[in-house]
Amino acid sequence: MNHQTFAVGPYDEAVRAALDDLQAKDFVRRLWAKDPALWHEDPAHQVIIRNALGWLTVSAEQIRDISRLQAFAGEIKTAGFTHLLLLGMGGSSLCPEVCRMTFGVISGYPELHVLDSTVPSQVRSFEEQVDLERTLCIVASKSGSTTEPLVFQKYFFERIRRIKGDRAGENFIAITDPGSLLEGLARELRFREIFPGTPDIGGRYAALSNFGTVPAAAMGVDVEALLHRAERMRQHCDATVSAPDNPGITLGAVLATLAQAGRDKVTFVTSPAISDLGAWLEQLIAESTGKEDKGVIPVDDEPLGEAGVYGDDRVFVYIRHTDGAVPEQDAIVDTLESAGHPVVRIDCASLLNLGQEFFRWEMATATAGSLLGINAFDQPNVQESKDFTKSYLEEFKKSGRLPEETPVLTDGAVRIFADDENRQALDGAASLSRAVAAHLSRVRTGDYVAINAYLERTPMVHDAFQRIRALVRDAKGVATTLGYGPRFLHSTGQLHKGGPASGVFLQVTADQGEDLDIPDEPYSFGTLVAAQALGDMKSLCTRNRRVIRIHFGRDVEAGLRRIQQAVEDALPGPSQ
Repeated sequence: MNHQTFAVGPYDEAVRAALDDLQAKDFVRRLWAKDPALWHEDPAHQVIIRNALGWLTVSAEQIRDISRLQAFAGEIKTAGFTHLLLLGMGGSSLCPEVCRMTFGVISGYPELHVLDSTVPSQVRSFEEQVDLERTLCIVASKSGSTTEPLVFQKYFFERIRRIKGDRAGENFIAITDPGSLLEGLARELRFREIFPGTPDIGGRYAALSNFGTVPAAAMGVDVEALLHRAERMRQHCDATVSAPDNPGITLGAVLATLAQAGRDKVTFVTSPAISDLGAWLEQLIAESTGKEDKGVIPVDDEPLGEAGVYGDDRVFVYIRHTDGAVPEQDAIVDTLESAGHPVVRIDCASLLNLGQEFFRWEMATATAGSLLGINAFDQPNVQESKDFTKSYLEEFKKSGRLPEETPVLTDGAVRIFADDENRQALDGAASLSRAVAAHLSRVRTGDYVAINAYLERTPMVHDAFQRIRALVRDAKGVATTLGYGPRFLHSTGQLHKGGPASGVFLQVTADQGEDLDIPDEPYSFGTLVAAQALGDMKSLCTRNRRVIRIHFGRDVEAGLRRIQQAVEDALPGPSQ
């Protein structure tokens, strides 16, 4: 078992009181009995909740079906596939990405790649990494109607059809709920196989279902061992285990209690071997708790700093791989604890123990949602951005162009856009530096700054944004997040719109280079990602969020240098 400890200092008594209250209310037994009243009294919410708790037992069900997963993995090896290309978003892509980043390329098995971006250059870069004739495309969508997986499928099916003709379907499988649009499409196009989703599990809780285990098995992970580790954690969180002794319940109580006390920025520190786990946790927590103006704000992959640069709104979660621990991380976390910051420590004894963490955090997130008084299983604001995007695409179909926007200002190749309210906050700024300074002057204690980038994620781009995050964090003493669009719309997007109004947003877009057409669609990938950015911006503005969009030309590197310089000019030194 992965061991967890809590050092919460002055909050210890409140955590104990929360656990005692959960025990008095018979919370654990009622959770396992799938009592929807634990999360909401409204009948409409309760219908959603009743149909969202299948994750409690899915690991046992998957173990019973393990022979199918193993047979499939053997079939893929025998067929000679050298690459797996997962086409999905959010809950359909993040667990496979964790497996790829944690276990790497396993000898004798195909290499897994995870595509969850509609930026044309990103799509092209994935295509160039694989041998399409020997690539198995895994189209993953719970609803079967999510835009991104469907357009990915159209693009790569056409590419492979040019190579294999009527046999293109041999290079595709689908993972989707029974009866979905994708299931029908997979049958029509004669996909190699269709794996069913579990209808009573929401996407972000689906890591231990086929959405996580099928790609993991295909890439050579010992899925049986992974599931058995998850089962061990499930048993330790069972209905017979009291709240104070239950690892998932206690973790949830800590997160909720600290959030209610103002420490709502859950900052992950992970050993390099399991670093991508933070991205999966980010989605689980943000999409589950960020609603009704409440929420726990996950902070993933933020550069570590000295204890003094952090505000008193932080709780640190250190997930430490026992055999791959980094002494520098150990020392920093020790310093953070000594400085009075609450610290949760989880020792991960084996990489296969990721199965335990998937279940632990699902249980903890469900518990935190109950204590915060919200439905942890819906995502009411995610659809909002999708609807705005759809309206922009409908306009494009009619006129052949997206709506024209008037920039607030133009500074060389850089343009800044904002709605009327955010425009007023820029106070007539006449340059990029002054606009960034005015925007960041709106940041207050307890806020977080979110960078939402609709760019190809490359090492250069990511490093630049990480430097900008550190500058903002050190100068303002606030948490920072970084999301790549449209991927983050399926994770932190719900928190941005439905959670607390403590976010200050910087959306970054750029002109596309060589675009890519989408077969059978009137719009290209470049048009789609532009419409998604516009839809996201409109949704944020509708929610009265503090947001501006910085748009530069095709020279992304030069644009990022200018943004970094503008941030440096706006933030002269660390907060005192």
